Amino acid sequence: MSELKLYDYWRSSAAYRLRIALNLKGLDYTSQSVNIAPGADEQFQDGYRALNPQMRVPTLEVDGRRSGQSMAILEWLDETYPEPSFFPADSWARLQVRAFADIIACDIHPINNLSVLIKLRKELGQDDAGVGEWYRDWIIRGFTALEEMAEPHNANAFLFSDQPTLADICLVPQMANARRYDTDLSQFPRLVEVDAACQKVEAFAKAAPEMVKPD
Repeated sequence: MSELKLYDYWRSSAAYRLRIALNLKGLDYTSQSVNIAPGADEQFQDGYRALNPQMRVPTLEVDGRRSGQSMAILEWLDETYPEPSFFPADSWARLQVRAFADIIACDIHPINNLSVLIKLRKELGQDDAGVGEWYRDWIIRGFTALEEMAEPHNANAFLFSDQPTLADICLVPQMANARRYDTDLSQFPRLVEVDAACQKVEAFAKAAPEMVKPD
């Protein structure tokens, strides 16, 4: 068994994905907190930059080798530790799972990432209200599509299966972000329902930000 170390930040949704995934796979790992909050900025320090040239979290270290980018790491985890799989058996269903996950990882999350929010504040002069409006707008645009994609599968316990998939792994952290910015989720009943189902799974519950927040 490889030695796994996660460079983590409790509120990072990308790191949250990996905590969920590692828990679902039943893998033991050590966690190293990297405080990316404005003012702390540990990700920009030389020590961390040597680990991850992009200076973002998460980073996964495997037997001394390191990689960033949560979606690539999630695919690697599923290839390396195939049970339980993050994907359904059917190839079309796997495509749907990836498409759903990518709307979050490629379309919603990057636009609302910490570096973007800092630019909005410092360079474009937006206050808390302006930043919040920006954040919720992109959440609602993305979630509107996700709700439509999820609705035909509402007989399943989770988004596309009776077991959590990559789609669920990506949804739950984004739902936490949406609530943090006071997004009205009443228009997304299926997403809310699936999120609630995931919270009852130990692997998701143990990964929640409030469970891993440093003292």
